[in-house]
Amino acid sequence: ISFSCVDSSLSSLKNCQSYINTGMDIATRVALDLVESFNDVEEVDSVEKVMLQYAAMDRELNHYMTAIEETVHQIKRDKPENIPDLQYLVKEKFTALESKNSDSDLQENEKYMYFKDQLKEMRKQFRLQSGDGNESIEQIDEDIAVTQSQVNFICPITQMEMKKPVRNKVCGHVYEEEAILKIIQTRNQQKKKV
Repeated sequence: ISFSCVDSSLSSLKNCQSYINTGMDIATRVALDLVESFNDVEEVDSVEKVMLQYAAMDRELNHYMTAIEETVHQIKRDKPENIPDLQYLVKEKFTALESKNSDSDLQENEKYMYFKDQLKEMRKQFRLQSGDGNESIEQIDEDIAVTQSQVNFICPITQMEMKKPVRNKVCGHVYEEEAILKIIQTRNQQKKKV
């Protein structure tokens, strides 16, 4: 029995797995950028859900490839006289593997664990940096004008009612002063464009 088309299919599945890995890497970078730029918990949570979906796809793909490999290995070992129903045998092994799934499996995915670790580090770093000294507050104050006219705004950064709103002179957007100052300081310290 020739398994060249099975080997070709496995190769294609491994390519799909590399796309999943790339997607997980991109999602991780997006979440880190969200924490760094806006510290938006809701958006980061939605990226985490995407990471879990990727982990589920990765697990399913791994189970399918394992089922194929085990079936081919068994057929090569047993050398049956009649060609068996490969599709049925693979489906049977795949179903057995999938039946052992649990939600905790997803959280043990290597890329997901890396995502969580990086997110934790970025949040920790963000908190440390935002608590650092007031080196360039005077320079920052030149770019922001305090507004008194509208008090009941929701800050686009914190999603909370602003107590001390400030307006950007350049674009006219209004933010909670402390939140925008933290972002500006963080960007300045990282030598990134504000």
